[in-house]
Formats: sequence, C-alpha cells, structure tokens
Amino acid sequence: MDKKLTLSLDTSIIENAKNYAKSNNISLSKLIESYLTTLTKKRQDTLKVTPLVESLSGVISIDNDIEVKDAYTDYLIEKYK
Repeated sequence: MDKKLTLSLDTSIIENAKNYAKSNNISLSKLIESYLTTLTKKRQDTLKVTPLVESLSGVISIDNDIEVKDAYTDYLIEKYK
C-alpha cells in the first residue's frame, strides 16, 4: 500500500533529483523508494559459502610471515624487466 510522504529539501537537490530520475526513466518517488529500500535493508551477518568455495579452502597454504604486497611487487618487477 502506497502512502504519501512530504519532504523538505533544498531546491537544487530536488531539481537534480528530478533530472536524474527523468534521464533514467524512473519517477522521483520510485527513485527515493529504491534508495530508502537499499539504505534500510537488513544486512546478512554471515555470508553463505558455496560447496565449491568450501572445497577449495585450504588448498593453498601461505607462510604467515610472508608480506603479500612485497611478494606482488617483486613479481611485477620481475615481470616487467
């Protein structure tokens, strides 16, 4: 069920929003509804791990003392010699 909402916004923001909505073929109401839906959507605290990803975890082992950025830098230096 749709319900009316009155907002007070700066005139330039309203004009910019109207132009954006028009250029994207969407009503200003739907644009704001979409934004608020995204903003208020509850986040999932846990990500679902697919069976494929789970089967791949632990396949490669990396030493704890390795500096990943340094190793990548060394790789790039060697690659572009």
